[in-house]
Amino acid sequence: MNKKDEIKDKQLTEIIEQKVLNLLSSDGVIPLYEEQLLDQLDLTMEEEDRLHEVLDLMVRQGKLVLTKKKKYAIPEDLGFLSGRLQGNAKGFGFFIPDNGDEDVYISAENLNGAMHNDRVLIRLLKRNGRSKEGEVVKILERANKTVVGTFERDKNFGFVVPDDKRIYQDIFIPKDEIKDVKNGYKVVVELVRWPHKRRNPEGRIIEVLGHKDDVGTDIVSIIRQYNLPEEFPEEVQKAARKIPQTIPEEEIRRRKDLRHLRIVTIDGADAKDLDDAISIERKKNGNFLLGVHIADVSYYVRENDIIDREAYERGTSVYLVDRVIPMLPKELSNGVCSLNPDEDRLAFSVLMEIDNEGMVINHEIAESVIRSRQRMVYEDVTRILEENDSELIEKYKDYVEDLRNMETLAEILRNKRMRRGSIDFDLDETKITLDLKGKPIDVMPYERGVSNRIIEEFMLVCNETIAEFMAWNEVPFVYRIHERPEIEKMLEFNEFIHNFGYHLKGVSGDIHPKALQNLLEKIKGSREEGIISTVMLRSLKKARYSDDNAGHFGLAARFYCHFTAPIRRYPDLIIHRIIKEFLNGRLNEERVEYLQEVLPGMADHCSQRERLAEEVEREVDDLKKAEYMLDKIDMEFDGIISGVTHYGLFVQLENTVEGLVRITVLDDDYYVYHEKHYCLIGERTRKVYRLGDNVRVKVVNVDISSRNIDFVLV
Repeated sequence: MNKKDEIKDKQLTEIIEQKVLNLLSSDGVIPLYEEQLLDQLDLTMEEEDRLHEVLDLMVRQGKLVLTKKKKYAIPEDLGFLSGRLQGNAKGFGFFIPDNGDEDVYISAENLNGAMHNDRVLIRLLKRNGRSKEGEVVKILERANKTVVGTFERDKNFGFVVPDDKRIYQDIFIPKDEIKDVKNGYKVVVELVRWPHKRRNPEGRIIEVLGHKDDVGTDIVSIIRQYNLPEEFPEEVQKAARKIPQTIPEEEIRRRKDLRHLRIVTIDGADAKDLDDAISIERKKNGNFLLGVHIADVSYYVRENDIIDREAYERGTSVYLVDRVIPMLPKELSNGVCSLNPDEDRLAFSVLMEIDNEGMVINHEIAESVIRSRQRMVYEDVTRILEENDSELIEKYKDYVEDLRNMETLAEILRNKRMRRGSIDFDLDETKITLDLKGKPIDVMPYERGVSNRIIEEFMLVCNETIAEFMAWNEVPFVYRIHERPEIEKMLEFNEFIHNFGYHLKGVSGDIHPKALQNLLEKIKGSREEGIISTVMLRSLKKARYSDDNAGHFGLAARFYCHFTAPIRRYPDLIIHRIIKEFLNGRLNEERVEYLQEVLPGMADHCSQRERLAEEVEREVDDLKKAEYMLDKIDMEFDGIISGVTHYGLFVQLENTVEGLVRITVLDDDYYVYHEKHYCLIGERTRKVYRLGDNVRVKVVNVDISSRNIDFVLV
């Protein structure tokens, strides 16, 4: 079936689904047999032929329930809900409903064989005060076809302890499936029997990754756990190898030739996929002409070809401590698409004339050919601009004036953003250094210098310019949106900052990002800055991709998109194609209809892949931080209380490592958790431990498998 037929088929399914849901959710309608649905629905002949198939699909997806009497009903009408299960190491779970309602507690005995991340149908049992409790009645879709864990051998059988503690049951391995796997080895298990009330899941070992203490096994285990594709399929690699590494002369003639510009790249020292370059000129009228030049990946990766399909599945490159899992094969990402110095490259250029107030008063978007003159690194540029390093100034003497102009323009653009209320988080990122054996030898906050801020500002203004241009032209598009926070979350956050003597304006109504920005300015340099910034970030919604332009709250921007990283982000590649089609007059009515149909699903897929990548990156960072602290037991450190719960205090050290002081080791008093004030208070001494307090701690235990670090207060 080709793409057009797929879309037509999907549209037909959605039309029938909507008709069925409208009928069954009407007032006074009781569950109906299929024949009754046929009688009461206004269906075309084609829709009648498809009805049974669509009803089956809706039952499988949890949109409908088929009763014992073979009648169809809306799940909620019978007290059912569909959604996803989130497991817990203690054996119970939480059900997260599709409809966005509050989570539902599911006890271990009511899981009925469901595992972490399964899509399930539940029945509500009771409400205990504010919380609900439920029981799994049907498993709609299994999430864990394979599981990664540590193998342990018994006399007559083996079992695998899952790495993901949310899968709380060990997996039984029959004797004939053990083969020669040894104790303590990390393995990948394919599940062959699902858990039952009194029976663990059963599996067979399909891959042995290495001993749990071997170099590299830890990160490979996480990669397998999240099902990330390390290697590209052979046919994708073959297609990538066939791509010419030189540019046809006729393609150069067709494009805007910008090889005369002083174009440079500024990236991290170890970056190989250079997908953005910049140029700057000072015009006679005093304005800046900023050029942002982005690798033209869409010239090489054509829509729906084999490389494109693989890139879409991956959605994004994943950056781990010791490796990158790229979205595109290296022949593209490090080769013909990378804007390497002294090589002609195809690009998508945005030339913006920007005045001294930061307004983009004119712009041009063009398919171009460029030639980067210099590959610079962040550290060098920062040392030139902040330290006037004479050696580097001499080395880059032809570019120093450009760099000074870049610094000036970046400051102008940042001030403009601040005036309109853009929220500028300055959260600690972590830099983890490994030795040749993969062992962490240093963990420290990553310093963002002036050079990082220059590139950030230039990419922001470019992304905004593109998004505004496409929005005004009313073209189907993929925006980067950040919706307004929920009022309840802001009220809770306002109550939290009240503990530190701060207050948000306009929090009970339609809060403006400027109120949050003003707070960040007030706390800058204070000991509570990191904590308040973190809690603020958690109180906001997550940015995501959408075909509907809902604006970007955090940036205080009406229009925003991701245009500047098509080597490592699929949404950028989608919009490059759309912009090209628009500029070249190829967006006809049929193509517009097609885009309107497919973009919502593509945007959701890209958002999901981004969230997965973030989860994996965080997991690997936590693992390496735990490994780093393993030989620090009994050592003392200064830290700040970064979290308060009923079971203890989370403390973040100056190197960004976080650990837990369990409430059970606070033995000088009986401490009570005060949720609203984020603190523990001693009943007898009235001693208070609150968020943001400075403390000194000693490391007492590190558990690599759970990534947990235990502290005691000194």
